[in-house]
Amino acid sequence: MSQRIQYTDEPLGKTSISANFLPSSEELGLANERTKCTISLNTESIAFFKEAPRRHRAQNQKMIRQGLDEFVVHQKRRQ
Repeated sequence: MSQRIQYTDEPLGKTSISANFLPSSEELGLANERTKCTISLNTESIAFFKEAPRRHRAQNQKMIRQGLDEFVVHQKRRQ
């Protein structure tokens, strides 16, 4: 992002108010329940979860957690 954004005073056009799509604070609290654990992973998995977050500018633990969460959701649907 080396270029600077040039703002103008042009009209925005037609605008509208969107419905609130964010989860409630109670729902957010439930989504964040976590239990710490220790796990041994194979070397290839560790290498992936060190490199992939760098490319996507993400945190490696968050990426691992999301991957496991998606796997669980997928497995539950198959049952």
